[in-house]
Amino acid sequence: MTNQDHAKARQHRHRRVRKRVTGTTERPRLCVYRSLRHVYAQVVDDSQGHTLASASTAEGGIAAKGSNRESAAAVGKAVAERAVAAGLRRVVFDRGGYLYHGRVQALADAAREAGLEF
Repeated sequence: MTNQDHAKARQHRHRRVRKRVTGTTERPRLCVYRSLRHVYAQVVDDSQGHTLASASTAEGGIAAKGSNRESAAAVGKAVAERAVAAGLRRVVFDRGGYLYHGRVQALADAAREAGLEF
């Protein structure tokens, strides 16, 4: 399977999930994007189209020295702290078509430990 086929399959899974998963004002969506080098997470209110909090390894100071899972956990902790500071506790998790495994799972676990409920 080529890289384009993998990308198409992920986009198809993501669209299928997004039919049901939407962020509201009371419960916004925590969405994850994973590239080969970085991990990005943002809390989005889909009803208004606003990003309420975000974090990524591309920012200075968030990327942990160590494995990709540790860096993803640092992003999860940072986005959760920013969301809690914005007054958000409950979110809906959107894994973006990726398997709930590895970096995505590490980000989710760290966000839960930092105070988000999903």
